[in-house]
Amino acid sequence: MNLLITRHDKIGDYVLTLPMIKIAKQQLVDTKIIVLVSKVNYEFSKKLDFIDDVILYEDSVFTLAKKIKEKKIDVSISAFTDTKLAIALMLAGVKTRIAPATKIAQIFSNKRVTQRRSQVKKREFEYNLDLLKYFKPDISLDFKRPLLNFSSKEKLEILNIFKQQFQINEDFKYIVFHAGFGGSSDGNLTLDDYINLAKAISNKKGLKIVFTFGPDDYKSLEYIKEKIDFDAILYESKLSLIDFCKLLSNFEIFISTSTGPMHLAGAVNIKTISFFGDSLFASAKRWGTISEEINQNNYCIPNNYTKELYYKIEKRLEKLVDEIL
Repeated sequence: MNLLITRHDKIGDYVLTLPMIKIAKQQLVDTKIIVLVSKVNYEFSKKLDFIDDVILYEDSVFTLAKKIKEKKIDVSISAFTDTKLAIALMLAGVKTRIAPATKIAQIFSNKRVTQRRSQVKKREFEYNLDLLKYFKPDISLDFKRPLLNFSSKEKLEILNIFKQQFQINEDFKYIVFHAGFGGSSDGNLTLDDYINLAKAISNKKGLKIVFTFGPDDYKSLEYIKEKIDFDAILYESKLSLIDFCKLLSNFEIFISTSTGPMHLAGAVNIKTISFFGDSLFASAKRWGTISEEINQNNYCIPNNYTKELYYKIEKRLEKLVDEIL
């Protein structure tokens, strides 16, 4: 059987489908697992050993339908759907098309699952797992963390490249701050408070503080570079997503808002301090990571958050750092 699982949006949203994809690969015997993804997740998907084939989402519905038809798909499960995708799956002749019951798009899916995700009764990855359960009611939805596993050799190779880049000759515990903004969350600390958090632990021996920046974080990089008055690495990652995950797996704590890199940190099951918007829809109750609960430290950040909330986060960070040293 050829099973197609689709999620054609951002990095974080896609990471939250990976438990479903991995469970399907492990438990559905004699099933080829194919995924349909956006450009940002295409090369990443090709590197995952529980995915057999990858289809790139196309703007043209007819081109997309042709690509899907070529793969001879028996069943599709769409973790997220829209009208274009739903039509493409129908035109491709996929006989069983499972998707959440979503407005107009549901007309073109013949197996519709009512989920009402906006009610936030579960986390996003759990809603995705429910779609797989609908397809195979007897399947077990348990999965092991970390979801993305790397060998010691793979992790060490990427860490050594990182250390060489910044002329690091000793062994350190790495605490990572990613001040970027994105994802489903509109809650975040100010850049000044990211700096304050890092400074609060900067005098502890055996630590290296790292600020990571993506391609759209130029302004944040320049601001932090100008403001910091303590030792810290400013890291503009040019790594592929899979290599960035390998690097993350060497780190101890990842501090960020709810965005793609946070979910990658969750996929390798390191400790996270994560910031979410001040609404149920944007909260950790829906968008929390796929890591073990014990590794998650989630905070709702109102637009005008108080100093009391900041100090609560700072105190938690200091406690976590003391535990790892």
